[in-house]
Amino acid sequence: MAANDDSDDSAFDFPSDLLAGQEELHQVRAELHALLKRLPWSVEPLDAVSDTQGWRKLERPASPGWTDDDQAEVEKLRQRELELAVFVTCHRYWSGLGGSDAVQARARLKHTGPRPAHDEGPRP
Repeated sequence: MAANDDSDDSAFDFPSDLLAGQEELHQVRAELHALLKRLPWSVEPLDAVSDTQGWRKLERPASPGWTDDDQAEVEKLRQRELELAVFVTCHRYWSGLGGSDAVQARARLKHTGPRPAHDEGPRP
């Protein structure tokens, strides 16, 4: 339940349902990230945008908008992400930890299990 004395924060004994919740949270976030990356830049149909005179150049092609199915899928993933985030952060496991142990455990849990790699790239 707590880290051992040699500062190895991998010694936290997370319950299996907490680990499963965190892993699913990683998966849902990766799915949502991939979906948002492939969808048009605007939810609503919009004309192309071009502003090359400002301090920050901005050019975007016309957006056909999202379909009803796209919007429903994004909403479903966001709702599941919220449910999992609440489950993980409010899990009964955390009531048994305090202070720096809780901080270390929460940080460790975020890096537990497989995490899909994101191609973040430069932000516009």
